[in-house]
Amino acid sequence: MDEIYGYIENIVFAEEEKGFTVARLKEPKKKELTCIVGIMPSVQPGETIRCKGAWKHHPQHGPQFEVASFDLEAPTDLIGIQKYLESGMIKGIGPVYAERIVKQFGIHTLDVIDQCPDRLLDISGIGDKRIERIKSCWTEQRSIRDVMIFLRGHGVSPSFAQKIFRTYGDKSIQKVSSNPFQLAKDIHGIGFKTADSIASGLGIPQDSPARIDAGIEHALWELSNDGHVCYPRGELVPEVQTMLQVNFAQIEERMNDLIKNGNLVEEEGLIWVKPLYLAEIGIARELARITQAPCRIRSVHQEKALQWVEQQLKIELAPEQKTAVTQGVSEKVLIVTGGPGTGKSTITKAILAITEKIAPKILLAAPTGRAAKRMSEITHKKAFTIHALLEMDFKAGGFKRNRQNPIACDLLIIDEASMIDTQLMSHLLKAVPSEARLILIGDIDQLPSVGPGSVLKDLIQSNRLPVSQLKKIFRQAAGSQIITNAHRINEGQFPDISYHPRSDFRFIEAETPDDVLKTILDLVMTQLPKSHRLHRFDDIQVLAPMKKGIIGIENLNVTLQKNLNPSPTPLFRMGKCLHVGDKVMQVRNNYEKEVYNGDVGKIIAIDLTDQQIKVSYDGKIVEYEFLELDEVVLAYAVSIHKYQGSECPCVIIPVHTTHFKMLYKNLLYTGITRGKKLVVIVGTKKALAIAVNNADVQRRYTGLRQAVCNFLSTPYVPEPPLQPSLFTAN
Repeated sequence: MDEIYGYIENIVFAEEEKGFTVARLKEPKKKELTCIVGIMPSVQPGETIRCKGAWKHHPQHGPQFEVASFDLEAPTDLIGIQKYLESGMIKGIGPVYAERIVKQFGIHTLDVIDQCPDRLLDISGIGDKRIERIKSCWTEQRSIRDVMIFLRGHGVSPSFAQKIFRTYGDKSIQKVSSNPFQLAKDIHGIGFKTADSIASGLGIPQDSPARIDAGIEHALWELSNDGHVCYPRGELVPEVQTMLQVNFAQIEERMNDLIKNGNLVEEEGLIWVKPLYLAEIGIARELARITQAPCRIRSVHQEKALQWVEQQLKIELAPEQKTAVTQGVSEKVLIVTGGPGTGKSTITKAILAITEKIAPKILLAAPTGRAAKRMSEITHKKAFTIHALLEMDFKAGGFKRNRQNPIACDLLIIDEASMIDTQLMSHLLKAVPSEARLILIGDIDQLPSVGPGSVLKDLIQSNRLPVSQLKKIFRQAAGSQIITNAHRINEGQFPDISYHPRSDFRFIEAETPDDVLKTILDLVMTQLPKSHRLHRFDDIQVLAPMKKGIIGIENLNVTLQKNLNPSPTPLFRMGKCLHVGDKVMQVRNNYEKEVYNGDVGKIIAIDLTDQQIKVSYDGKIVEYEFLELDEVVLAYAVSIHKYQGSECPCVIIPVHTTHFKMLYKNLLYTGITRGKKLVVIVGTKKALAIAVNNADVQRRYTGLRQAVCNFLSTPYVPEPPLQPSLFTAN
């Protein structure tokens, strides 16, 4: 086995999931850089590395050194030391200070930082505060190094070693050794497989109760990522058995113990993790409380209220819209559902106009920032995100608004309610005052929430709550091919793909994935900015059904980034390549930063000295430590699911048979309805037909419908309209 040594000049490519990396190595006394390839998770430019492996010849890229194993070492020459400091590995030292420090202390630089860091005060621009940051970071890195050495043999990347240290501190090795499975619960990004690998290396038996318990809970949480709130016992046990490779009897025994001690709940053959079970029961209990309490808002003369609001808004309501408005000013809880162009916005404005005359406290909210912003634009009133409405409590955890401290409102209207998952709906309903009126508005034909559950659909199917279902497309909306095609798809009909110069819907045929990729690139780079005056970043969003493949999200992002926003000095961290100006998406709720899963922003600064990037989300600046970069991904292309609740002037959707696993009617319908002015589908008619005809919505196991039926025991029957008082416009 050959061995080479040097410092990493730059990273050419880094794959986030498995850590496959292509880098350029500067070997001592060699002019040419050496290309090294292999599994090297989270190595950074400037680090000194000793690699063992073999030389190979790549037909396109020439000689490469294929790395089998590697060790990071302290740099020993001046250039290596300066590169190491320039890389931003030590918080408080960036390229400018690195050059000054090395110039002052030369080959002894790292010894000075390690043993007498106060000597850095001799460097121009370095003061006491910066010294403290450098000391803190250096000390932390020394401690992290021990954790890294311990974890390296278990395949844990250095970046996760840092996260483990940040969570457990000096007790990291002790905590990991005593119960490695706790890592999967405590550290975002570390899954059961990694924890299991560490456990195996520590000699924990395959059939240990701790491993089986962790495996069962992990399986249920993984299933919740696919939308399931619970799962049939008969299907869960084989899943766990395949994952853990232990016998059925042991799994059954541990499952029974977990149920007995309250970690899991079993009802009618379905198994829940406790938090999700409590969330579903909570939704049902809170709905019963709200529906059974008297309403603080007085009743109105419905006919007169309808006549008044039509005059006030200068509109003529259709019969089904009149029914919805009537219910909206009389029912305690109401669900309004319908597709695009069916008048949900008109109904919202009409209910608001009437209620404003008789109730002072009205609140509007939506699950995402973009959905809330759109609601504000439609109603000309402030709309909140649900998270902002509930007010996060960072000290105690959870939300400040709850049953003991409810939201102050008479009427609460929630838009895009199909996006609300089980846990968020549970928190929201706890905070709704008993005397308030609640209206949930959404489109149940769209994809369900990213989080577990099919809340809106389950509430409707329980038949315990009033529902206003809108089906008629109104004249203005009927002129939009986006809307008419969305409804055609929803009804299982092939969309109208004939070309009309002024149409807002286009289909471009492309037979191979390479053709699809080339077409998308041409549309984003040249065609659409010219023909429709669309901004490449702000006005165009590529939405793809799958992650992998030539036209999967990952490759689309790499290709679009390379063409739209190239940079000679990208930041490589946590397997990501990021440039200033990149379009990025937040992929988990971060209550402290007040950014949420699905929020799209733009990188406006990368600071190697302070190890931070800054992202602007609609003008709000959010700072991320480099260690937090697993929370953001490139967003030139995103999944349709993640983009739910958002809109863009133009969306481009690749639809190809290579995506056959994800070609569902509701996926295509949701994607198309994200486009405000233009939708472009690129792919094949065959793939489009597969999607349109595939109505097999991926089933989600939930217990909410039954829970609602249990708590609201009587099926809903519309009451005759009450007219105890006249509606006046005083």
